[in-house]
Amino acid sequence: CMVLDVFHAWPRDALDGVAQRFLVKLQEQGNIEEEALTTIAAHMAEVHLSISSANKRYLDEERRYNSTTPKSFLELISFYVLMLTDKQNKVTYNTDRLEKGLGIMKQVQE
Repeated sequence: CMVLDVFHAWPRDALDGVAQRFLVKLQEQGNIEEEALTTIAAHMAEVHLSISSANKRYLDEERRYNSTTPKSFLELISFYVLMLTDKQNKVTYNTDRLEKGLGIMKQVQE
């Protein structure tokens, strides 16, 4: 037997505030600018809210339940932070590698 707690949907401004609160760490580290932070937080709120309509459509078409919880919103935020940090590290690594290679090529030409 499975028990599912029913959660009331969070209002958009609450989702936006929670996302901004978690994403501000990226801004403090210099990973994103303030304008981008606001836009990303608003987009995350929109994505989370749009999932409930997709869940209804999924129930109508497939007759199966799918639910979103506050935890799934927090997981979305943490996944985004992890993915952004990973991609930025890869770009930094590749940039350093390219600059080192160009430096070696310049030394060889001299």
